[in-house]
Amino acid sequence: MTVKDNSAARVSRRSFLRKGALGAGVAATGGLAAPAVLAQSPIVVKLQTSWPASDIWQEMAQHYADRVEAMSGGRLKVDVLPAGAVVAAFQVMDAVSDGLIDMAHSVPVYWYGKNKAASLFGTGPVFGGSADTMLGWFYAGGGQEFYRELTQDIMGLDVVGMMGFPMPAQPFGWFKNEVAAVDDIKGLKYRTVGLAADLMQSMGMSVAQLPGGEIVPAMERGVIDAFEFNNPTSDSRFGAQDVAKNYYLSSYHQASESFEFLFSRSFLESLDPDLQAILRHAVEAASTANSATALDQYSRDLQKLSESGVTVHRTPQAILSAQLDAWDALIPELEQDEFMKRVLDSQREWVERVTYYTLMNSPDYTLAYEHYYPGKLAL
Repeated sequence: MTVKDNSAARVSRRSFLRKGALGAGVAATGGLAAPAVLAQSPIVVKLQTSWPASDIWQEMAQHYADRVEAMSGGRLKVDVLPAGAVVAAFQVMDAVSDGLIDMAHSVPVYWYGKNKAASLFGTGPVFGGSADTMLGWFYAGGGQEFYRELTQDIMGLDVVGMMGFPMPAQPFGWFKNEVAAVDDIKGLKYRTVGLAADLMQSMGMSVAQLPGGEIVPAMERGVIDAFEFNNPTSDSRFGAQDVAKNYYLSSYHQASESFEFLFSRSFLESLDPDLQAILRHAVEAASTANSATALDQYSRDLQKLSESGVTVHRTPQAILSAQLDAWDALIPELEQDEFMKRVLDSQREWVERVTYYTLMNSPDYTLAYEHYYPGKLAL
């Protein structure tokens, strides 16, 4: 495989313009220092998301921008653009690598079509670890180096990626009719993405991979019969409740995902070290802010959905068990790829150790909730 050689392209277009502007300022003053106002002009970071402008995730991307600007004292300004502003939602990886944009806010599964291994960084098999568990794997268990190997060495892309905001497990989704067993979902045309598409197809569904903004129109036209996107807030904002009334929470199809913060490597490495550090560490700061927002807003909007005629269900145990069986059948196929096998081995080892501690150490929160709010849970 040919790998791009970006060693001669470390000075990005923006770095060139920044340095050129400073040089012009010096020349214009006969060698005197550039005017203070010029020296303080911010470097604009063009960031496109994979989300519609109305989605809560666009607001979460703005959390990141606000923290970068505050921590940099205004030296960096992040211009947050919605999906489609420069490229389509699923095209941000290529756009960052090619220098069309400096950053993207997305999820790895959206470039699953370029390499299936992308789905292992958030939407792969669930061995018992949550999104928190797998975010820990990314930073402390070797995941970040696997990600670098995939994107830079195997795919030859000029990108640096980081993860932030461990998402609550994604709901099984929206159905026109109640589903109680695997037979009830067989033959349904269902929207999901990444390896979850392979999983659901193996369970008898017909799968369409669509970005969020296309889901409800597809449901209205009969292109799909059921769908999942991510959470009660995003789902309700694009009108899921207008096309289906049965909402099934909990699922193993995408239970450990986080946001992906993609940087153009050339652009990032052209910046001063302190600005690079701010862009990187703001991911951690935004992750905390996003988590707090999600807990607040997702729970509020789930309550509103319940009050507006939507029936909220727990996904039946029979379907959850069948999902695990389907993952078991899919994993050997994935492991035929040498890279994917190494990633999956690493994840299994991490989850076995870390989740053992987590489960052994965690009290039964369901017991406590039932104690104080008896009868509320749909168990």
